[in-house]
Amino acid sequence: MGKAQDIAKRKGADSLTETKTSATSISEVVIQSTSRKIKLNDGNLVMAVSGNKDFKTSTHLLDVLRKTAGVTIDQEGGIFIGGRISPAIFINGKVTVMSNQELQAYLLSLSPEMVESIEVNTNPSSKYDAEFKGIIDIRLKKNTNLGWKGNYNGNLYINKFNYRENALNLSYNTEKVTYTIQMGLNDGISSYRYSALQRLANTNVMRTNTNQKDIGSVYSIQAGADFRLNAKNRLSLNLRSNFRKNDRIRTGSLFTTNKSETDVIFNTESLNPIDYSQNNLGMTTDYSFQNKGFKLTFLGNYLAVKNKQKDEFINREQPSSELLSYWKSDLFNEIEIYTGQVDASQKMGNADIEAGFKYSYSLTNNNIRYDTLSTNNQFVFDPSRSNIFSYREKIMAGYIAYRQKFGKLQINAGIRAENTQSISDAVTADSIVSRNYLEWLPSFSASYSFNKSNELSFSYSRRITRPVFSQLNPFRFYFSPLNYWIGNPYLLPSFTSQIKATYRYKNWITSFSIGKEKDVMTRYPIYHPETNVLEYLGTNLPYRNFAVLETSFPVKITKWWNITGQFTGYYNDEFRPYLDEVFALDIYNYEIRLNQVFTLPKGYTVNLFANYESKTGNSLYIIKPRYSIDLSFQKSWLDNKLNTKLGYNNIFDSNDQSLEFRHKQIMDNRLRHWWDSSRFFFSLSYVFGGSKYQAQEILRTEEENRAR
Repeated sequence: MGKAQDIAKRKGADSLTETKTSATSISEVVIQSTSRKIKLNDGNLVMAVSGNKDFKTSTHLLDVLRKTAGVTIDQEGGIFIGGRISPAIFINGKVTVMSNQELQAYLLSLSPEMVESIEVNTNPSSKYDAEFKGIIDIRLKKNTNLGWKGNYNGNLYINKFNYRENALNLSYNTEKVTYTIQMGLNDGISSYRYSALQRLANTNVMRTNTNQKDIGSVYSIQAGADFRLNAKNRLSLNLRSNFRKNDRIRTGSLFTTNKSETDVIFNTESLNPIDYSQNNLGMTTDYSFQNKGFKLTFLGNYLAVKNKQKDEFINREQPSSELLSYWKSDLFNEIEIYTGQVDASQKMGNADIEAGFKYSYSLTNNNIRYDTLSTNNQFVFDPSRSNIFSYREKIMAGYIAYRQKFGKLQINAGIRAENTQSISDAVTADSIVSRNYLEWLPSFSASYSFNKSNELSFSYSRRITRPVFSQLNPFRFYFSPLNYWIGNPYLLPSFTSQIKATYRYKNWITSFSIGKEKDVMTRYPIYHPETNVLEYLGTNLPYRNFAVLETSFPVKITKWWNITGQFTGYYNDEFRPYLDEVFALDIYNYEIRLNQVFTLPKGYTVNLFANYESKTGNSLYIIKPRYSIDLSFQKSWLDNKLNTKLGYNNIFDSNDQSLEFRHKQIMDNRLRHWWDSSRFFFSLSYVFGGSKYQAQEILRTEEENRAR
């Protein structure tokens, strides 16, 4: 369960070989199909990374994913496929065991030269956890030689501030055991800005501005050992720890005028210092037995996450600096997760049958205390905002899957059953929510290879999305003194049924997906005119219908000029009850990417990457168009052991996000988010030692995906 398809995917990397190019003369331009760096595996896009010219100037794996068809990386490093799906990340066919922040740091530590290939699965089968609505499987280059091997990868980013990323990976390979150790240190300063213009119910105009400066550091260490006990038995052990510290300073202002903006109604400034830390400890045991066509595996995981955060909210009237309000918050959050799973498969001629069972248990405790400064200058406990919340979840799952090949036709079918038992307890509100439900989740896929140049596949699956722990916690998370969101312990899981068809002609790949999601989890704004407070609440929408059309086509213009074009079109039909009305709009939007690679004399490579997103949104908000352009250079030295890269991301600082509320009769609100993604970078990686590099596998279950 949650394991990659062994035979097909192991063969996948070997088949990413170059094919003979063809040329057609158009006027004075020669257009050639590129060497084959992409293929399909059960209808999933597989992209070669190491040695691929498209990624030679990429600094790390997140940068590679940003240029991969069907994958989107947001300004905060979040990974999405199909427009809005947050995928599970697999390493060498196994799901990773990290919190979101740890995973991001790990992907930043991987240079493109360390990665063999990437597989993007937007419609996983029943053998995978039902939570996985998408999977990105990262295949690392294998360690085949004996002895030491090391790799250092460092990146420096510079704009108004600077940020540094450092990663050291060491491995020692013997006949029977491979030892690995990975160490990372990331530190520096990042910034963020938020602004809003809101026309209030009393016709006044309120402007909100927030500036955030984040001084952060992340330390990580991981040690592992892979024991090849004999030809049939293998055992892997992994221990890791991650420490994060962030000191954030938020400064904000609320400036309100009359309708004509000639008279000032009030003007306040706020100061919000935040002290945040996260400590993680993870352990993994992975055992496999293989004999002829039979394979048995066991995977066990333990993860502990501790979050601490202290905030102060100080609000003063301007220009007098009179203190209006002052409160503090102290948050402690602790999560523990235990998982165990067993999978067995048997090969029978051209057929494979596989079955598995998984058990997981998770416990989270949250305690937040608010204290408010009273009139006698003493801080007093604030019970209206303080909260104690606990959540327990137990999941038992089993599946059976069958695969068979009939000549050029391959068929896969499976069914999965998952029983979920959960209890959420909002102690302060004296509210207990208990759930116990069983769901059946079938899947089916078929692929047909007409010849080496033509391939067609079809797939269907039903998936589940459970709310993340933070979405259930019913206490306030403040953006500003008048803006916050609240979790909802009554949120239901959502269910998605999806059909996908994919066609490949040589290197041109086109896919079309259509589906329906029920009980969609989302947030909606509520404006209180008497206090001007804007709060965001969680709820389930009845349904949404969606469709995604994707196509990518690499083209070689000349021997030294390669272009990869990508087009993605989205359709979203959302049925959204809101206040006393129902909004159901058809939303169409698209995204265009153009990646140009210039191979110059003396081993220099130049990359020009452009991305454009059209106007989009949902039933309540319009999101305005935006674009970004990146320019980067690459050069290798010392027989390719030393690799240097430099460039400038988001050259025109044009990738901010602007939103506008559609229904002015309810609320006239405009928002803008800005991140410091426009920056110069310099990257250096160095390989030393005598054996080929292989990063140790790190494992995660879908429950850890939801441990925020």
